[in-house]
Amino acid sequence: MNICLHRPGLVSALGSGAASLAAACTPEIPRLHYEDGLLRGRRIAVGRYRGDWLTPPALSADARSHNNALLWQALAQIDDTIRAAIARYGAARVAVILGTSTSGGDDNRAALQACLDGAPLTATGFSVPRQLMSAPADFTAAAFGTRGICYGISTACTSGARALISAARLLHAGAADAVICGGVDTLSLLTLHGFAALEVLSPGIARPFATARDGINIGEAAAVFVATREALTDDVLCLLGYGASSDAWHMSSPRPDGAGAIAAMQAALARAHVAPEQIGWLNLHGTGTPQNDQMEAQAVAAVLPQTLCSSTKPLTGHTLAAAGALEAALCWLAVSRRDNPDGRLPPMAGTDYDPALAPIRLAGAGARWPEGRRLALSTSFAFGGNNAALIIGEAA
Repeated sequence: MNICLHRPGLVSALGSGAASLAAACTPEIPRLHYEDGLLRGRRIAVGRYRGDWLTPPALSADARSHNNALLWQALAQIDDTIRAAIARYGAARVAVILGTSTSGGDDNRAALQACLDGAPLTATGFSVPRQLMSAPADFTAAAFGTRGICYGISTACTSGARALISAARLLHAGAADAVICGGVDTLSLLTLHGFAALEVLSPGIARPFATARDGINIGEAAAVFVATREALTDDVLCLLGYGASSDAWHMSSPRPDGAGAIAAMQAALARAHVAPEQIGWLNLHGTGTPQNDQMEAQAVAAVLPQTLCSSTKPLTGHTLAAAGALEAALCWLAVSRRDNPDGRLPPMAGTDYDPALAPIRLAGAGARWPEGRRLALSTSFAFGGNNAALIIGEAA
């Protein structure tokens, strides 16, 4: 049984909604901007959402955070689909599964500083629920009045992808009839300082798979879907396959031989009942760090050596827990003949491919879908060796 993925809502440095694909297909226009003041003594490029902002629903103080506000910008785009799911199935049969890693933690910084300055914690406005990893899911359920299964996923940079996988499993099990699923993360000083401590922040714009690649940029994004067993509208594509694995290799470094990534991609292909050569585009995890790109190139060369590949992270930044959902949404838009009638694919602009890496087929300027059925695969890899792969495409 294929899972129906209705039109996604998404916001990132690429912009909002369907326009994000057109932006991704014009990588010569910079989407990341340099900012001062985030890291002491350093000017870094980040992927900040710079579009219009809608006011979120007036919920409890615990639900008010920048993370939930960003999430609302994506949820508002699919309001009609969510309402249609509730009307058809009832609020108790609509589940919510959302990934995050930052949640609303930064919104408690002022309260913690006040506490450090001597104020009693009870007088600072500190909120534990605001920073829970379940906070985006709780916010969404409260905003729409859903009463089904509701929880958060926090597996670092696979969180958004794992939310879609978990949604599919709930639907297969009959535990829900519709699932609001995806991921959200906002620019966070905690995250930025953490990656700076790991010495993996690029001083410029990330250059995945390039000889001189030197690290990542951080971004913020939200991307959400309504997943069902049957279509609620005529604007639907399919989650055809998915795979997940765990390397258990190292806390922050990937397994060098790519065995876990290979297993995840092969599981997705097997579940989708498609051959590797049927995949027309691979949205790479493509962070731009030496170790991740080395591992990913080896895995892709083993499984999808002839598939056109792109990384969109130089345009969005690495959006952490939102990345898997954001890149799934970009796959959805790329597959959609309504949104992408010309079959354009995001190119890897100006990449000086590192000859020391296993050979893969990067998409160049003017890259297009091959003829026939459109099938996209998206990979996500995370700390702790957590791997996920999604196949999104047209039904057979």
